[in-house]
Amino acid sequence: MDPKRHYAQLNDGHLIPILGFGTYVPAEVPKSKAEEATKLAIEAGFRHIDSAYLYENEEEVGRAIRSKIADGTVKREDIFYTSKLWITFLRPELVRPALERSLKKLQLDYVNLYIIHFPTALKPEEEFLAKDEHGKSIFDTVDLCDTWEALEKCKDAGLTKSIGVSNFNHRQLEMILNKPGLKYKPVCNQVECHPYLNQRKLLDFCKSKDIVLVAYSALGSHREKKWVDQNSPILLDDPVLCDLAKKHKRTPALIALRYQIQRGVVVLAKSFNKKRIKENMQVFEFQLTSEDMKVLDGLNRNFRYIDAKFAVGHPNYPFSEEY
Repeated sequence: MDPKRHYAQLNDGHLIPILGFGTYVPAEVPKSKAEEATKLAIEAGFRHIDSAYLYENEEEVGRAIRSKIADGTVKREDIFYTSKLWITFLRPELVRPALERSLKKLQLDYVNLYIIHFPTALKPEEEFLAKDEHGKSIFDTVDLCDTWEALEKCKDAGLTKSIGVSNFNHRQLEMILNKPGLKYKPVCNQVECHPYLNQRKLLDFCKSKDIVLVAYSALGSHREKKWVDQNSPILLDDPVLCDLAKKHKRTPALIALRYQIQRGVVVLAKSFNKKRIKENMQVFEFQLTSEDMKVLDGLNRNFRYIDAKFAVGHPNYPFSEEY
């Protein structure tokens, strides 16, 4: 990782900007916010845009990217765009059509990174969470190695430059890495990661395998009722984080983002607020001391905002493992 140049090298040779812009819009916020915020982010200097089929806003995000290309702010090759394969499409024959659907919404020829969103397959259907009449998830049985092979074919077809995973534990990563006939290693594992859940063991494991850890919910979480317990602590109100923010004359959010960059983690920041979007770019303007880093490490409590209750009981549920 080269923080001065603001990117990290992936194991397939491509470069990923170490600060990314997350585009998830909670249900109560109009989808047009995603388009507006993505434009603001590109204008502020973000070049790494993270979205997903699940977010139902790829049309808006694609429109924002294309409008910033059209007005000369960026070229397509300046933008690193990530999309994600949702869990109702993990059967190998559904992978390429799912990616093509995202590309059609985006109106782009390729994505830079395509990742398996979550390792637990649900029954293929149009709903995001297939449920029976009792509201229980309808699980599907899919060999993730077969799903991975289908991703490799998408890379070979030029539909995506790189392929990776999200929310995988170290055993699931190992299963892919040890797959007979593996053509491409996952370039990344995108997971929830912040000072309350610093993922130290998973980060060490990923580094040892030349896999980049990408942090989502790096500022805590959006606290949407559907996914997050409303009683969970508010990370950015943490007194330790606030003290460090005062010390460095920065916001608590910038301290949380800088923490990840100095650990060698690619970090996603999400905001719909113009001032905060611009502010988050200041993460490259200061450094935390090794003492600051130790203090932040000490905040870890293995606390997860997003525990994916819908997938509990699935044989591939990833969070039962320590890391």
